[in-house]
Amino acid sequence: MKSILFLLLIPLQLLAQKFTPTEMNRWQQQAQQVSITRDQYGIPHVYGTTDADAVFGLLYAQCEDDFKRVEMNYIEKLGRLAEVKGEAELYNDLLIRLLIDSTEAISDYQKAEPWLKKLLNAYADGINYYLYQNPEVKPALLHRFKPWYPLLWTDGSIGAINTADITVTELKNFYTGSQDFSSAVPKKMELPSGSNGFAFAPAKTESGHAILYINPHVTFYFRPEVQVQSQEGLNAYGAVTWGQFFVYQGFNEHCGWMHTSGNTDVADLYEEKIVKKNKALFYQYNNSLKPVTQKKITLRYREGEALKTKIIQAYYTHHGPIMAQRHNKWISLKSYNRSMVSLVQSWQRTKAKSFAEYKKVMDLKANTSNNTVYADAEGNIAYWHGNYVPVRDKALDWSKPVDGSLAATEYKGLHPVDETVHLYNPANGWIQNCNSTPFTAAGPSSPKKANYPAYMAPDGENFRGVNAVHIFSNSGKYTLDKVIADAYNTHLAAFDVLLPALSQAYEANKTATPYQPLAETIKLLAAWDRNSSESSVATTLAIEWAQKLSPAIRQVYIDQGDADQVQKTQQFAQIATADQLLAPLLEVKAELQSKFGKWNIAWGEINRYQRLSGDLELKYDDTQPSLPSGFAASTWGCLPSFVSRTYPGTNKRYGYNGNSFVCAVEFGPKVRAKSLLAGGNSGNPHSKHFNDQAQMYTQGQFKEVLFYQEDVEKNAEKTYHPGE
Repeated sequence: MKSILFLLLIPLQLLAQKFTPTEMNRWQQQAQQVSITRDQYGIPHVYGTTDADAVFGLLYAQCEDDFKRVEMNYIEKLGRLAEVKGEAELYNDLLIRLLIDSTEAISDYQKAEPWLKKLLNAYADGINYYLYQNPEVKPALLHRFKPWYPLLWTDGSIGAINTADITVTELKNFYTGSQDFSSAVPKKMELPSGSNGFAFAPAKTESGHAILYINPHVTFYFRPEVQVQSQEGLNAYGAVTWGQFFVYQGFNEHCGWMHTSGNTDVADLYEEKIVKKNKALFYQYNNSLKPVTQKKITLRYREGEALKTKIIQAYYTHHGPIMAQRHNKWISLKSYNRSMVSLVQSWQRTKAKSFAEYKKVMDLKANTSNNTVYADAEGNIAYWHGNYVPVRDKALDWSKPVDGSLAATEYKGLHPVDETVHLYNPANGWIQNCNSTPFTAAGPSSPKKANYPAYMAPDGENFRGVNAVHIFSNSGKYTLDKVIADAYNTHLAAFDVLLPALSQAYEANKTATPYQPLAETIKLLAAWDRNSSESSVATTLAIEWAQKLSPAIRQVYIDQGDADQVQKTQQFAQIATADQLLAPLLEVKAELQSKFGKWNIAWGEINRYQRLSGDLELKYDDTQPSLPSGFAASTWGCLPSFVSRTYPGTNKRYGYNGNSFVCAVEFGPKVRAKSLLAGGNSGNPHSKHFNDQAQMYTQGQFKEVLFYQEDVEKNAEKTYHPGE
């Protein structure tokens, strides 16, 4: 596997493209068909004559709020990060280029139906008009946005690229030949993952109307809050991923949709049997040899002010690109990481006006990365575990590579949606999904695991799921505020399993010299209600201690047949030795004493929210202002997730992932909703909307959503056409 390396000396200023008078005239005319009203929190309410006008205004408004994030999302999806960040990103770029083919995106754009092409053109025009109107904005790389870019990234998920369990390191090793692959085993990722979606039927609410709770857990500032409306039937409110033109998680007058990540098998690995014959490469398939497809991929990376170029000879079978080598076998990946149908589905669900229409959108079967929790004004609630689900041989374990030489391992079409794991209006009246098994999604009314093939829902239970089922099974009727209150339950159910084991180990060893200093600590933990809070010392001790235990108890996503997070934690608690349980607690005491001069420090003193700049890669500083947070990571069962850690130079922990856009919606004759956003809607530290929701965010205090135009106008900060 050889690469060719040479140097291109390209002055970066020459890469910028000029806009033509014809373009500028067209943009100025379209801008007059759009108005943007910013409310008192800076949220853009975009009104357009047509859907395309609304998209034009939406992208313009996004660029006003955070162009850097709009641009970076597409630099990544184009496989060009290394051109900005340097050689370290080279094989991340290769992974993207292997799985997302820009030539296919361009082809899709060219054959798109007229209505979709108008939206794609409006997307590019809105961004390019912003760059024209704001010449002081200096793009990192993309000086002109192309209308086919959205076809590179066709849903709004933060984890939209599915590689099965292939890592960038494995990919790099294969294409550089730098390592012996005979015993290569992929490492399971410990993810700060999570999202919560809850739906309540009219029978469970005081008003007799359905309520939806939208609670994605992603990297902070990954999505802003928007409303986009047109005279062609569009009126969607919610979270839009930077640079995309559809509301990803949100609602319209008729229905609402919340997406959680799941572990439905949508991508598979194939072991390919490679044969070299007459200096050519072939692979065995169905008792014959097929040629390995080869393609040169040109990657560029920044070094100083210059761009270097590296050419990779990539390999493919009909299953997909070769991504790794394991046990002396080449591994190909079959995946469905972008499609025009997926983009159509992402758009059309925002305009659905009924349960029947929403189900029709689901029948497109192109959503590869999401579960869906749904509620509507007709009183329906529903849940779909995945959407795109290939039909496969049920006898095989699809969580591991399968034999690529056999026709029996090919997909056999897609499962109809009603064959996938789903719930429509369960008798218990509520639905929950917390990236957990669908087989507890509605308590006793949940789908039955035995009715589905294992590859449809290998997801296990986690502690958020345990917590949610307990809460909703014992609740009365819900109001919007009660939904929010219960959704902000901070019980850390993992410690219901871990702390009894700790106490038992201490009781059996408390006279041992090493563990005598733990007496006060154990007493404090034993008295704790296992709810995280700002003032709780026990929360600090428990979380710092648990992070030193087996990594297995932090793994939310599992493979087919694996024990889930709850089971692994129970198993660990049963077999852990006294040293495995008590020694880490001694370490925690010593570390806290060293860092803060005391071990008994409250959680809110060290668990902080801080946003100092609009940089894409934030830095944190113990000497700068920050706010306490009483919330904890979803890993331990906390429903309002706040994932924090220390950074170079800090002793305190700072949040970086968890609750982002959060919204509770009640349907009925009129929609009523409350929402909250991490920090604020603007990425500009000089804007008053950079951190105007920060205090509210750390306290879980929601604001009223302004959905109707008359309410928006009453609370308007300014109204303008793009470019004014």
